[in-house]
Amino acid sequence: MSFVALQFCTCSAPFKHRVDRKPNFVLMMVDDLGIGDVGCYGNNTIRTPNIDRLASEGVKLTQHIAAAPLCTPSRAAFMTGRYALRSGMGSVGRVQVLLFLGGSGGLPTSEITFAKRLQQQGYTTGLVGKWHLGVNCEHRGDHCHHPNQHGFSYFYGLPFTLFNDCLPGHGSDILWFHFVCGCVVYFQVCVRVCGLLDVSLWLLVALFCLSILATAVWYVPFKLLPTWNCIIMRNQDVIEQPMTVETLPQRLLGEAASHFLHRNVDRPFLLFFSLAHVHTPLFKTPAFAGKSRHGCYGDNIEEVDWIIGKVTETVDSLGLANNTLMYFTSDHGGHLEDANSVMGQTGGWNSIYKGGKAMGGWEGGIRVPGIFRWPGRLAAGREVDEPTSLMDLYPTLKYLAKDTQPDRHLDGYNLMPLLEGKVERSDHEFMFHYCGIYLNAVRWHPPGDSIFKVHFFTPNFSPPGAGGCYDTKVCLCHGAHVTHHHPPLLYDIFHDPSESRPLTPDTEPRYAEILEQTAKAVERHQSTLTNKQVSDNILWRPWLQPCCGTFPFCGCKEDTSFSDPRGGSEGE
Repeated sequence: MSFVALQFCTCSAPFKHRVDRKPNFVLMMVDDLGIGDVGCYGNNTIRTPNIDRLASEGVKLTQHIAAAPLCTPSRAAFMTGRYALRSGMGSVGRVQVLLFLGGSGGLPTSEITFAKRLQQQGYTTGLVGKWHLGVNCEHRGDHCHHPNQHGFSYFYGLPFTLFNDCLPGHGSDILWFHFVCGCVVYFQVCVRVCGLLDVSLWLLVALFCLSILATAVWYVPFKLLPTWNCIIMRNQDVIEQPMTVETLPQRLLGEAASHFLHRNVDRPFLLFFSLAHVHTPLFKTPAFAGKSRHGCYGDNIEEVDWIIGKVTETVDSLGLANNTLMYFTSDHGGHLEDANSVMGQTGGWNSIYKGGKAMGGWEGGIRVPGIFRWPGRLAAGREVDEPTSLMDLYPTLKYLAKDTQPDRHLDGYNLMPLLEGKVERSDHEFMFHYCGIYLNAVRWHPPGDSIFKVHFFTPNFSPPGAGGCYDTKVCLCHGAHVTHHHPPLLYDIFHDPSESRPLTPDTEPRYAEILEQTAKAVERHQSTLTNKQVSDNILWRPWLQPCCGTFPFCGCKEDTSFSDPRGGSEGE
């Protein structure tokens, strides 16, 4: 069908939904977006008119908080309405997210997502874009962690994530392993040749074979990462491996707007549009390249805004606006350390807030945009300054879908009374901020304006005096990488949102009470984590690797014949 014909059909489509029809949901999540990158949150140099329009026509949350400052745990909490630790999606050590698509880790089959709850209520559910919550458990094709097994009727997109390894010449996001064996062999050969040490020839042969094996173990999973991790799936079929990054934005938009929304116009639906932007590598779409005032990163933000505009335009043109709750957010804050000498800053801006991605409880890594639009149901132009969470989406969607079935312990709350102005205070008296599996910080919102935040430890920035972990490129949560505070650091983030002035007993009369109330809240919270488990199944397992073709000879390409995204095409 031509674009003109499609436009005619959508514009002339009657308002078919009944008065008693359940509402639709369009959830749009950007990857690694800083809260300071959006116009309605204070940016006046990057153009985001479509996102700003959503805010002007709906409700803007100013203290919207991610449950974790990294993709995998944040998205697990978002999907389930529970802290990631409850579903085993916390982590220890250096690796805090799923590292390989061929690993066995992922969102457990026992977990319940909002998609599964809505599916049980008769909704058609779709995920277009990024997943990053696992695929297989015990063998290739069991798909135990796959979106289809977690309530999504339809999936198209990246079962892993977009990262630098997906585009040649952009370096690697994976920590490269260095094998001591090779160094040992090299040293032994040198000293033997020089006659400095009598080393057994058989020992040299054994060490040489070991080094060859070690090199193979390194090369296969790491050097071939684009083949293993950078793939596109439609439902449970791999349709492109490795993926062509350049055409990814148009394809994701086409699947979300032209395909999923049009196919489901006559029935209640949930669409989770999980954008690949603005995680690196950044896109260089010709229609947007060089158009912003902030280089390639700014170009990508303006492309995100255009994509959000196209989805909104589709919802409106189909006559669905008054029966559709639209939501815009990011999974966590911008990656401050992401920069290179060629492109400059390739990570986001977190406004006045301290820290960013992977920095535990510092506000810059967890405070994200939160915009809800629902004409006729939510008043236009409202702002809510109360603490809210990405975990609140689960109970909110459950409430709106009239799902009254019993549930397990939830950490989120139904947002509708707050969004509609029926109540003035959030149900979040305490919120808990994790760095990996470690409780990093707690915020307390007592009666009154103040919102106190207690930091038990903070990441060690490097080099000293920097605002991030530039030496390691990402902050870590354990050992010598953090500083524990006794007593904890204490801030009033209502009056000091940049967390620059720690409170003391001399400057805060309630100092002792705050620490006491926080300690009691931590004790109550931890008593609910008795069945917690921690996922450590991150290593690559060849027998779990998704593959189109015969493993290890994986390779296929989807048709990517798209025209300029600003013109009429399949991508609109």
